[in-house]
Amino acid sequence: MGRLSWQRGEVVATRPETLRVQSITLTLPNWMGHRAGQHVDVRLTAEDGYQAERSYSIATPPEEAPRVTLTVERLDDGEVSPYLTEELRVGDKLELRGPIGGYFVWEAQMGGPLLLIAGGSGIVPLMAMIRHRAAVGSTVPTRLLYSSRSLEDVIYRDELDHLVKNGTMLEVVQTLTRTQPTGWTGYDRRIDTQMLREVAWSVEQRPLAFICGPTPFVETAAASLVDLGHGPARIKTERFGPTGET
Repeated sequence: MGRLSWQRGEVVATRPETLRVQSITLTLPNWMGHRAGQHVDVRLTAEDGYQAERSYSIATPPEEAPRVTLTVERLDDGEVSPYLTEELRVGDKLELRGPIGGYFVWEAQMGGPLLLIAGGSGIVPLMAMIRHRAAVGSTVPTRLLYSSRSLEDVIYRDELDHLVKNGTMLEVVQTLTRTQPTGWTGYDRRIDTQMLREVAWSVEQRPLAFICGPTPFVETAAASLVDLGHGPARIKTERFGPTGET
């Protein structure tokens, strides 16, 4: 079965990440494996035959195949995400095809330093990279700059905290753009050139940068890195439609 053929996976676990975000783990007997950063298409078919398709990044590292986890943010006016986040149950079947994409990927042998910049649910493919890094015991210096609306909107918050405390050469810098808890000492604005000047690896270190989030977020971050002197060839981006400001 080719990677672009539809196959049915069985839901083996679900887990809430935030009030609006759910992780869904499936087992796919015909899965051909994937690389950290790739995505899949999901297809839902209604009783009347109507079909809807959406693309979702893979959150799991390649080492967990044939299990694949998708982390989905519920969109109130969405056709697919409300079903995936609210209706889907363990034992249900889901149609997928993939993996898709070979540009926005990272493997440990590609080295670094690694600069990951995420806006909202744009953390998902970057988390696959971080998990891959941990799974193979990589010590590539890695820095994540993660923009969320509030602390409650931070996806994978506990896992990121654990990896920072127990991992090697992984740093996480967060900015909360709308509300901040009492005593917050991190950034409290959207990512801009000055923030990247303070957080990013120096130009001389030639980091590999991966940026994922809503289109305006990605364009701003990528342009800021170029303005700071980083080579465009070392900057890879993935973007999705607007889901609100991050």
